[in-house]
Amino acid sequence: MSPAADATPAAPAATPATAASVTPVVVRLKLALLRNGLRQSSGRRAAYVASLVVVLLFAALQLLGLIALRGHPHALNVTVLLTAVLALGWAVMPLFFPGGDETLDPTRLVMLPLRPRPLVRALLAASLVGMGPFFTLVLLVGSVVATAHGAAAYVTGVVATGLALLICVALARAVATANLRLLTSRKGRDLAVLSGLVIAVGAQVVNFGAQRLGSSGLSTLDPAADVLRWVPPASALGAVDSVSEGSYGVALAQLALSGLTLAALLSYWQRTLTRLMTSPDGSTLRAAEPERDRAGRSSGLGRLLPAGRTGTVMERSLRYVWRDPKTKAAWVTSLAIGLIVPVFNALQGTGSIYFACFAAGMLGIQMYNQFGQDTSAFWMVALTISSTRDAYVELRGRALALLLITLPYTALVTVLTTALLGDWAALPEVLGLSFALLGAMLATGAWSSARFPYSIPQEGYKNVAPGQAGLAWISIFGGMVAAALLCAPVIALAIWLNVSAGGNGWTWLLLPLGAAYGALLTLAGLRLAAPRTAHHLPEILTAVSKG
Repeated sequence: MSPAADATPAAPAATPATAASVTPVVVRLKLALLRNGLRQSSGRRAAYVASLVVVLLFAALQLLGLIALRGHPHALNVTVLLTAVLALGWAVMPLFFPGGDETLDPTRLVMLPLRPRPLVRALLAASLVGMGPFFTLVLLVGSVVATAHGAAAYVTGVVATGLALLICVALARAVATANLRLLTSRKGRDLAVLSGLVIAVGAQVVNFGAQRLGSSGLSTLDPAADVLRWVPPASALGAVDSVSEGSYGVALAQLALSGLTLAALLSYWQRTLTRLMTSPDGSTLRAAEPERDRAGRSSGLGRLLPAGRTGTVMERSLRYVWRDPKTKAAWVTSLAIGLIVPVFNALQGTGSIYFACFAAGMLGIQMYNQFGQDTSAFWMVALTISSTRDAYVELRGRALALLLITLPYTALVTVLTTALLGDWAALPEVLGLSFALLGAMLATGAWSSARFPYSIPQEGYKNVAPGQAGLAWISIFGGMVAAALLCAPVIALAIWLNVSAGGNGWTWLLLPLGAAYGALLTLAGLRLAAPRTAHHLPEILTAVSKG
């Protein structure tokens, strides 16, 4: 037989058939996986149905609200801003919820003979199946109804809705594919733990924006809308308004901008997908770094800290803050909320400079349950504690590591709040109160850590092991009440200086007095907690290892 006869003419015909059948197969695969997942338990089915009902109700309410905006002179401001927020949400959600859609993980298909371009089309089609795309589609349809006037505008709205939805989905898949290796690593799980913080901060921002809109009206969004109507995918909704006003050339440019953005996203997604499915991962690369680099990096922080056990404890505590997911989440949450509460209230014109003390209170909480933060690894620390002196140095190192962050942060938040309110005369007083509060919380936190330790589970989102919730309440809230009582003398002095005749000229004394009082409270708390820690190590170790 000739070589031409051995060329297997059926092979070229198989390629188009395979490419044409990839999309429906992947869509059916996702539907099957979702259906089988719901069959696993009645609890999962109930949660899915409840989520679906909530999404449908919320989508219906949003749709009615957008329809009610029809004819409003500033309806475009709402629609383009809403579309931009939707796109932002689609972009960041894969980073904080990497396991939210495991059915679309491309690495599960790495061993199959699939070409990148058909696979991108198939994954894009499968991504349109779900509650998220449906909710986005409803909001986009409502936005079109709110801004479209005339048949041409509605036809443009159909195109704009499709473009905006595809851009949102393609953006999410491109971001997820580009960061898949990160999201499946330990750092990715750390990022997911911080998702609650982003939601909390976002809620504060939305609340602040809603209050501003309630007082000033939708006209305040005009500058932002003028920019966003040219930023895809909001530019697609801007095209609907442009057609309604008869600006067909502008509408065509806005649609073309959205189309080019979609093409660029799909091209980027295809390139990252090809690189992800053909490049080696961490299991095939050398995991260890040169010993010299690791030693140099580990000793860099130690050179800046005191020598001996104090510096070692401080370095260990700071590394926990940076590396441990639960500790990192607690710290970042405290840092963010400690800044948001005084600053946002000052921006709204309803705040008080005394709200700056909230930063010291939020960070002082990190001193509570010091040994529980170590979990079962505390046994290695316990082996090094053989006397009250050892326990005191251990607690002192942890307190100094906390002060290394909290002191400058408290001062920064206080100065920023003072600048926003313009009440510079009260700055020394508030700083003194903050330092006194911080010292009181360090003192009560050290004693509470030794008296009421509890375990923090490493897996999941729980911060207290089952059966230890009562210990956590006593430790944190009891300690906070005790800290407030310890601060009573400084608070009483501040009140007396402010209400006495001519007392405002002496309020600056609260800064040195508050700092000194806080330092004395910290030392007293460490001294009281050290004997308890040294003499009850077995009980502490048992309590913190239950998780």
